[in-house]
Amino acid sequence: MQQERGQWQSTAGFILAAAGSAIGLGNIWRFPYVAGTNGGAAFVFIYLVCVALICLPYLFCELSIGRRTGRNPVGAMLALKGKSPWSLVGGLGVLTGVCILSYYGVIAGWAFGYIFKSFVAPAMSLGDFSANALVAVPLFALFLLFTVLVVARGVEKGIEKSARILMPMLLVLMLLLIVRGLTLPGAMKGVEFLVKPDFSVVTPATVLAALGQAFFSLSLGMGAMITYGSYLPKSANLPTSGVWVALFDTGIALLAGFMIFPALFALGGNPSSGPPLIFEVLPRVFEQMPMGAVVAAVFFILLSIAALTSTVSLLEVPVSYVVDEKRWSRKKSVWVIGGAAFALGLPAALEPSTPALQSMSFLGATGFLSVMDLIWGNISLGVGAMLLCIFTGWVWGFRNAGAELQQGGTMSDGMVKVWGLFIRFICPIFIFLVLLSLFPFGARFLASLGIG
Repeated sequence: MQQERGQWQSTAGFILAAAGSAIGLGNIWRFPYVAGTNGGAAFVFIYLVCVALICLPYLFCELSIGRRTGRNPVGAMLALKGKSPWSLVGGLGVLTGVCILSYYGVIAGWAFGYIFKSFVAPAMSLGDFSANALVAVPLFALFLLFTVLVVARGVEKGIEKSARILMPMLLVLMLLLIVRGLTLPGAMKGVEFLVKPDFSVVTPATVLAALGQAFFSLSLGMGAMITYGSYLPKSANLPTSGVWVALFDTGIALLAGFMIFPALFALGGNPSSGPPLIFEVLPRVFEQMPMGAVVAAVFFILLSIAALTSTVSLLEVPVSYVVDEKRWSRKKSVWVIGGAAFALGLPAALEPSTPALQSMSFLGATGFLSVMDLIWGNISLGVGAMLLCIFTGWVWGFRNAGAELQQGGTMSDGMVKVWGLFIRFICPIFIFLVLLSLFPFGARFLASLGIG
């Protein structure tokens, strides 16, 4: 079944696809509101440091494992360590991909629906929009269908080809909206919010929030980069490719800030609005602009494109597993897993219209979708990332991983040693602290130490 796996036609294609995996709702929906509620520029600075010192070294882990084995997360663990508990870490990544896809597709469906809502019912709230099951469920199904159709075409003709089209389109739309926002009177206040840090607002909790956002944004911890790395040829320069992926992802997150905050400040919006920022606050801002419905539609087209490049990678992780390990055809795999994700995500789509689903709670998260995001988008990603750091640094060995990073690249032995220090000690500790902060007892413990 090796022919089913395919391979990237070029390094540029891989970078665009991997960056597309990382670039999604995390950059354009989550990053702005997390930055807005954590002090703006100071948070952005810490976020950039976290990407460079924690996330990038970890990204090299996943890429080296993927290319070394040429297999999915489960198959990679089996290839490197045989039948051992470590294969369960790969299994956690596969399961995480399906579960995140199930509720992520619901939010992506809202974004796609908002393209048309901007013209038909601009004043309708997200609550009223999402509570209409006859709208929310078909939008969720339609977005999953888009995802299935891309992944079914394979690595080269589906994922890579779509990335080559969607990523430039995403960038052009963002630049158009940035220019539009910067022409508004008072927009420079939003720019200052992003570029003039006030470090007096920074607390240890800000650092944990920045690191958590960086991991969420880069799609780390669920084996997506192991899977994408498995399609790379040995001639590819892994460190350089990884740096480009991180640069693209971080650049888009920053552009999202410049796209949103100048317009927000110019028209009197609140940067610390939290999760409703994109679906509630921004539409009201767009309404105040000339041709506001058109601007809103363009924004939500952009958000839908970003979401699609991520849902493609979320589906590709479990698809690569069943293609490699179960010997299913790619087409059978995408339809079965896509159907499973739809079934698993139905409660999230129905939650706004179902009181019983709204009342679900776990560790402070309320509502089925929020509980799913806490379990799979936070705890599971963190656990998976921490265990993969330990596996790469101590079990497989950072020197073996480093040898893979050096193949096709220019990474020196000294750089491998420094990278090994980060991957064995620094990265796991920081990831563990983020994980600890998600639990009430952990948050209290960190607070007692002055960290949370």
